[in-house]
Amino acid sequence: METLRIDKWLWAARFYKTRSLAVEEIGKGRVLVNAQTVKPAREVRPGDLVSVRQGAIVRVVMVRGLSGQRGPAPVAQQLYEETEASRLAREAAAEQRRLATEPALSIEQGRPTKRDRRRLEQAGWNDRWSASVD
Repeated sequence: METLRIDKWLWAARFYKTRSLAVEEIGKGRVLVNAQTVKPAREVRPGDLVSVRQGAIVRVVMVRGLSGQRGPAPVAQQLYEETEASRLAREAAAEQRRLATEPALSIEQGRPTKRDRRRLEQAGWNDRWSASVD
């Protein structure tokens, strides 16, 4: 086996859970082979550079082997080798996400918590507002 369809290879290498998901992502342009957009029937060979975007993470891997069937994860990881630049970028992004502040902490307004609501009621907030016409 010298060549294999890209959708089948992505499925066998465990980048996507099903071939139909792989086809969908290829159709959206999230998979590149040798820096070119491809169709699901594109043949890959050992030595090809495949760029796969999964969410915010972009992984660039070199095809090392081909397999027409999906196997266990340790076997699937032998089908490719991630480039050093891709690995470093992925680790840097993970570190940045780990050190980032919690997005919910930046919310200053919005629905009050139970504690905030009780504080508002104690301050007489409900007495100040009414639906009656004065």
